[in-house]
Amino acid sequence: MTTIYFIRHGKTEWNLAARYQGAHGDSPLLEASHQDIRSLAASLAGVKFIHAYTSPLKRARQTAEELIAQLPTPVALTVDERLIEFDLGKMEGMTFSAVEKEWPTTVDNFHHHPERFDPTVVGSESFEEVIDRLKAAVLDYCHRYPRGNVLVVSHGAALNAGINGILGASLVNLKQRGGLSNTSTTVIQTTDQKHFELVKWNDTEYLHRTQVDPTDTV
Repeated sequence: MTTIYFIRHGKTEWNLAARYQGAHGDSPLLEASHQDIRSLAASLAGVKFIHAYTSPLKRARQTAEELIAQLPTPVALTVDERLIEFDLGKMEGMTFSAVEKEWPTTVDNFHHHPERFDPTVVGSESFEEVIDRLKAAVLDYCHRYPRGNVLVVSHGAALNAGINGILGASLVNLKQRGGLSNTSTTVIQTTDQKHFELVKWNDTEYLHRTQVDPTDTV
């Protein structure tokens, strides 16, 4: 059995500012995110990982490196371009409110109706493209490691689309499970590299949040 632990990167300055980062934008992790990563590492201390993979973007790579450094057993880390964030085209760098004002229908479809999302309006990737590349990456990992635990550090929009696609959700139902929070853990398993089961979705209990911050989750 292969078990995949998906981690969304720690919260960044642009996350806090409700600004789209996408595949080309990037901003530093917040100071508080380093403690969040330590809390995440403590929650995973009992899991022995056979390998780890990360998006090349700095916010994900730094999260992966800090996380692995704090695990009790050394884990090799590979950068995989297929784990990069959803390319959001013209939306990247813009605030959520500015994007909603400029392309209200497009951004509503992006968040709530993926089956209606037209990527040509903003020059972005399509949901199908993101799902295909994330799924290809995960299948590669599962074939390489048919038994063991694999760690994957990536991004909110890409992981949300990719994981739900791997689990067989249609575009119409892609968002039914809700969003993924910064420094969250989502776990899936497979015994045959064809059928996947969801074990855990968007777990953040180890962060001990006392208040809900809407900028934490996409």
